[in-house]
Amino acid sequence: MANGEKRDYYEVLGVHRNASETEIKKAFRKEAIQHHPDKNPGDKAAEDRFKEATEAYEVLSDPQKRAQYDQFGHAGLSGGGGFSSNGFGAGTPFGDIFGDIFGDIFGGAGGGRGRPQGRRGDDLLYNMEISFEEAAFGVEKKIDVPFAKRCGTCNGSGAKPGTDPKTCPTCRGAGQVRDQQGFFSVSKTCGHCNGEGKVVESPCPDCRGKGSVKDTKTLSVKIPGGVETGSRLKVTGEGGQGKGGPNGDLYVAISVRDHVLFQREDNNVICEIPISFVQASLGCELDVPTLDGKVAMKIPEGTQSGKIYRLKGKGIPSLQGYGRGDQLVVVKVETPINLNKKQKELLEEFAKISGENIHPLKKGFVDKVMDFLS
Repeated sequence: MANGEKRDYYEVLGVHRNASETEIKKAFRKEAIQHHPDKNPGDKAAEDRFKEATEAYEVLSDPQKRAQYDQFGHAGLSGGGGFSSNGFGAGTPFGDIFGDIFGDIFGGAGGGRGRPQGRRGDDLLYNMEISFEEAAFGVEKKIDVPFAKRCGTCNGSGAKPGTDPKTCPTCRGAGQVRDQQGFFSVSKTCGHCNGEGKVVESPCPDCRGKGSVKDTKTLSVKIPGGVETGSRLKVTGEGGQGKGGPNGDLYVAISVRDHVLFQREDNNVICEIPISFVQASLGCELDVPTLDGKVAMKIPEGTQSGKIYRLKGKGIPSLQGYGRGDQLVVVKVETPINLNKKQKELLEEFAKISGENIHPLKKGFVDKVMDFLS
């Protein structure tokens, strides 16, 4: 990589930024199998690609690290990649994914893949839009989530009641077939049974052999105060139903609606307040709107347009649960328009008293313009 800069982790794995946990794992598995050092002996480029993919997966597979990376990029990660010096195995938080990879590379050796295992349910993504105030203080929302649940007619087998799935004739129940590639014997998921080890000859009439049917469940999701657009909340076990394995997870992606009065900057709230020329000149007291209601604020005399006043502790609560930001009140002085004759006379009189020339095109200025154009 040029100048030692790290590539975007999503680009490394070839997935989009809203990719599910399952998609990320699948993409990493593909990269790891292709570029593993034991499959590419002496190939420094392949080894570097493997380490790069491992580092990306270590971050994107961890919801907390992924959230930090999504918000701050590489700068938000204090610990770097965290993979071991040899690029695989010990010292990494990847669970049994390396066992799966080694099984694919070495034809099952060390992978424990001699027979089909239960499948984890799919992760689900739910897009939720909330108001500015709900994002600031938190809210509990009920949502209807579509998911695939185990078919009650066949109890998830996919077979018609009274019949049973048969052993797959292609893989003979192993769920995998081996493919010789040069010196390597590579195990692949059986395409005939999709890794199940069994095939359904008489499909269940309700699920049509899938073993699951579509359903909807209502969940109550607690949104903590301090979230913002782009925040993702994980609800463990509320994704798709597993088949012999655990359920997937539900991810709630937050989108915050714009507010008519407030804007957010980190944990601070910005509010622009218009005042008149007279109020700015003589000073006044205003009722300023905040997230907690109206607050009386004194505007000193001689206030200039663009002046910023700070209301301590009137901003957004910290997502970590301590403290609040401030509200920044930006004063905008309005120039009067549509003046009547009397108002104009008074302003002209004010200008004369102040020694102010209300006709800026003085002779000296006109002379400069003529010199410039000549």
